[in-house]
Amino acid sequence: MTLKNLIGFLIVIALLNVGSYSKCYAQKLRTDVKLQRALEDAAKNFRGDVGIFVRHLKTGKEAAIHADTVFPTASIIKVPILVGLFDKIWKKELDYRQELLYSDTLYYGGSGLMQFYKDSAKTDVSVLASLMITYSDNVTALWCQHLAGGGQTINALMDRYGFVHTRVNSRTPGREDARRAYGWGQTTPREIAMLLTKIRLGEIVSQTASDRMYRLMTNIYYDEGALSQIPGTVASASKQGMVNASRSEVVLVNAPSGDYVFSIMTKNNTDQRWTHDNEASELIRTISSLLWNHFEPKHSWKPFKERF
Repeated sequence: MTLKNLIGFLIVIALLNVGSYSKCYAQKLRTDVKLQRALEDAAKNFRGDVGIFVRHLKTGKEAAIHADTVFPTASIIKVPILVGLFDKIWKKELDYRQELLYSDTLYYGGSGLMQFYKDSAKTDVSVLASLMITYSDNVTALWCQHLAGGGQTINALMDRYGFVHTRVNSRTPGREDARRAYGWGQTTPREIAMLLTKIRLGEIVSQTASDRMYRLMTNIYYDEGALSQIPGTVASASKQGMVNASRSEVVLVNAPSGDYVFSIMTKNNTDQRWTHDNEASELIRTISSLLWNHFEPKHSWKPFKERF
């Protein structure tokens, strides 16, 4: 090697090292150290597995705990199903106001209202989407999953958007083992938070479709968890998912100082009571309050003590 080539080689190595250092430094800058410590302290005594992801959209600052670990979604899977439904609508394979007939053969228990409809009652796609998100209706969610083309179609769509862990498992051929492990669906705290973020930014299906999906997600009946720690005058898009051993929420807050998104996911929970003071529910409220007061110190707010 000539002296000239050697010098060139050393310059390239130096530039690569500078680039690597800059990349690492930028990564450090994205971590909100104060918030990271506060989250770790809040979650340290939780009896179960917990994953958290937080990002302030304006500053890009993040905090995370097991953010890339796979968790059961429970009803949070209804967000990917909603995306699959709107993809079909955008392609004109469905119409948002398309009339449908409810059949009692579609009955499925759990949360929701459509299970109480009379056989042959008229409804439409927009009602299905609204009930699925607002009231976490299981009948309409399974119906929407079918209308969207099934779990395989929805999973391919998630893959297309770069979400490699977010999957529908139930009623999806080839995902039987995953269903036994995670239930209806699975995701990570980071992926589900970023899916909601992309909807907020108009990057899922289309800007128009994203806007309609976001509007649906700002109209949530189940507001005694994370939403109870955010002032009622502040719009927030969210979805909740709860089964015995797993309680989770994903929320995007349109805060005065800039939007922030967070997801709190739990599994293998010791406390499986269906009470307001369930340990996971308390953790979700604690973290939601912590985040509001961290990002909005000028708008500090304490929830009312009374419950309705």
